[in-house]
Amino acid sequence: MKLPWQRRSQPMTESPMKTGNPTMTVGTNDTSFTHTVIGAGAAHGMTLTGKRRLLAGPPATKDVPLIIALHGGTYSSTYFDIPGYSLLDRAAAAGIPIIALDRPGYVGSTPLAPEDATILKNAAVLDQAIGELWQATGTGTAGVVLIGHSIGGAIVTAIAANHPTWPLLGMAISGCLLKVPTDSREQWRALPNIPMIDLPVGMKDQVMFGPAGSYDDGMPARSHPANTLVPRAELIDITTTWIEQVRSVAAQVRVPVYSRQGQFDHLWITDAQQVSEFGAAFTASPWVDAQLTPFAGHCIDFHRQGAGFQLGQVAFALQCGVKAT
Repeated sequence: MKLPWQRRSQPMTESPMKTGNPTMTVGTNDTSFTHTVIGAGAAHGMTLTGKRRLLAGPPATKDVPLIIALHGGTYSSTYFDIPGYSLLDRAAAAGIPIIALDRPGYVGSTPLAPEDATILKNAAVLDQAIGELWQATGTGTAGVVLIGHSIGGAIVTAIAANHPTWPLLGMAISGCLLKVPTDSREQWRALPNIPMIDLPVGMKDQVMFGPAGSYDDGMPARSHPANTLVPRAELIDITTTWIEQVRSVAAQVRVPVYSRQGQFDHLWITDAQQVSEFGAAFTASPWVDAQLTPFAGHCIDFHRQGAGFQLGQVAFALQCGVKAT
């Protein structure tokens, strides 16, 4: 069956505040932002957009981390800021500063070359960018906790495996396991050979959500403001090359890991055994908490389980901060 792939411009619904200043400070009402990487390295000169909730003053205690969140494929940073389902709001309510980035090629963030839009190359440039954001906004916090969904979770894993120079405290991921269904892999390979793919909304909702009743009446429609184009290369990469290397990459992670997988995730082969094997792959991590989340699909955040799921991520981040001191 041919799918109605289309090209369209990516939406930019808010006017970002540009800053390349590594000493910037803002208050909690500062939401959209733009950061240009100024240091030498793979990300030099790249611009990243996103959303954030920063503290108006110093953290309440030295145990508070800075959370940096990376979205999955076909979503923007707005994934983490849908009203009523906002991880940014939950973190801010707990007194934790949080930044959700638009990954390269999303919204206003500088794209990588089409052939370079892979998980490991995303990780290389975002590692550098996160280091600058830590210098700019992390003063007084215990360090950084990374949160990643789906492809963002794979990128977070790759960043952690690279042992960044900035203080990484832990990583929380979801929608990311070890194996994908064979038919799914073949469908992604059959995508049109164009740099950016516009996944039809109806098809996307089918694979991102669990069964009726697992989400509120307003969903999936309420999630649609986060929808956007996706680099074709990362859809191929996550279902081919990443699957071949995920165990070896995970084995290099040396920080605590918090992993949740929706029971009705259609994009991965998902069951209790797969979740257990995925957690066991983090052989160098000091502690791993990997569990199946019942009655939820790929985007746990947007399901009825979303509030408890996000509060668990926030609690994990606070635990990581304490362990660092």
